[in-house]
Amino acid sequence: MNTGDPVDVLLTQDRWAMLRLLDACERLTAEQFHQRFEIGLGSLHDSILHILSANRASADVLAGRPQRPPIDLSQRRSVAEMRAMVEEAAADLAAHARSGPPDQLLQRARQDRVYTYTRATILVHSATHGAHHRAQCLNMLRQLGVAPLPQSGVFEWSRAGCPEQ
Repeated sequence: MNTGDPVDVLLTQDRWAMLRLLDACERLTAEQFHQRFEIGLGSLHDSILHILSANRASADVLAGRPQRPPIDLSQRRSVAEMRAMVEEAAADLAAHARSGPPDQLLQRARQDRVYTYTRATILVHSATHGAHHRAQCLNMLRQLGVAPLPQSGVFEWSRAGCPEQ
């Protein structure tokens, strides 16, 4: 991997951080994984699915295809299912990240409105959106007494040798 390429950094680090988060969630009971908190989407389960849903939407826009419906947060998924969803979403984003120039204008329909963004804006939003909600997940894990918390930052990823997983 070329870690000098910002797109590679954004996509690879995001996937790595999601997998580290799921590693931590794997050790939780079902009750802890679904426990409600007054932050983010309210639970680790729902927050992770929300991140995945947004990544799928970004990939749909980058690919120029119709948007799939959001992931149903009420359908309980296992950590193993979510791990597969992370891999699928990461591969989909990577496959379409460079299918046009960074300044290419793309449109996204949302709630009866159409928004125009550059390809670069969609990629950066996908990464920062995931980081925002993963920080909320770290807070939930901290409240559950998980220690040490999973690594999730770009510098942590870099110090770990920029792993692809």
